[in-house]
Amino acid sequence: MSVIFVIRNFNFFQYYFMNKLHLAISGKIVVFLLTGILTSCLVSKKKLDDMTTKKVKAELEREACNDSLIKAKKMVDSLFNSLSESQNYTSKLRNDSTKQKSLLDKMNKIYSEEAQNHEKLKKDYKELLDISTAEAGKLNNYITKKEHELITLENRVNKLSQDLKAREIRVQELEEVLANKDKAVKELKTKVSNALLSFKDKDLTITVKNGKVYVSLAEQLLFKSGSTKVDEKGVEALKKLSGVLKEQKEINVMVEGHTDDVPIVKGTNGMVDNWDLSVLRATAITRILTNEGVQAQKITPSGKGEFSPISEAKTAEARQKNRRTEIILTPKLDELFKILDNN
Repeated sequence: MSVIFVIRNFNFFQYYFMNKLHLAISGKIVVFLLTGILTSCLVSKKKLDDMTTKKVKAELEREACNDSLIKAKKMVDSLFNSLSESQNYTSKLRNDSTKQKSLLDKMNKIYSEEAQNHEKLKKDYKELLDISTAEAGKLNNYITKKEHELITLENRVNKLSQDLKAREIRVQELEEVLANKDKAVKELKTKVSNALLSFKDKDLTITVKNGKVYVSLAEQLLFKSGSTKVDEKGVEALKKLSGVLKEQKEINVMVEGHTDDVPIVKGTNGMVDNWDLSVLRATAITRILTNEGVQAQKITPSGKGEFSPISEAKTAEARQKNRRTEIILTPKLDELFKILDNN
């Protein structure tokens, strides 16, 4: 502030200083001249020398004043330059300040927007966290439920696996029983075939069907037409068959009588129809077998009349085939039924 005061009052100082300097110098010269003129005659040489000395001194002072003035002027110029630089710097600072203020306003605006975004993000995060917590709870409940279901399923699978293993064991047992049964049936067929080997094929046939041995005896081997009495040749065949059946402890015997579709003469031996004839013939054969030692509890006689024919034809040959007695040998399945009951 002192510099500005000096600069602003420089003209005044310069004017005042120069006037005083000129007046001093002029006054001294005038005084000197007047003194010289007035006292030229009066003063001595010594006084003249003194005045000369003073003049020289005054000249030196004037030169010193001029030097001071020049230095002062240079100082003023320097101050003016400093002032100009200060003004330029101040102007630059003002411009920079304006830019900084604009930048600051922009930064404040950005900060405000970011603060709003931050608050929105915090709100969104809280909502998302609440949703996530709820969903996590649902998911945990779902996982727990599925774990329980999985444990239940595993228990069921283990039980099924155990049941399957047990079934496999029973199936193996059944297969063994069935295999033994099939083997027994084949052996029985072989024994029956060997026992009845002397009889003609047209009189009897031996087959295996559905795990059973069927011994089909033609009518001409056993009975005369309409008769329920077994012929001697038929009795011989039944005795040989009885020898095999007595040795088979694990079989059941079904004796089925069959006729053709020609009705019997009513009143024949007290019979009404072919059912009576088929049943009586089966009963007659059963008696011969039991008399030969076959256990009665293993034998079941039955009659089917004409209702289970081998051939549906109405020819004499077809009717002859249908008139037959079938002795069906079935292995006992007690062991098989036992396994099935356990199942």
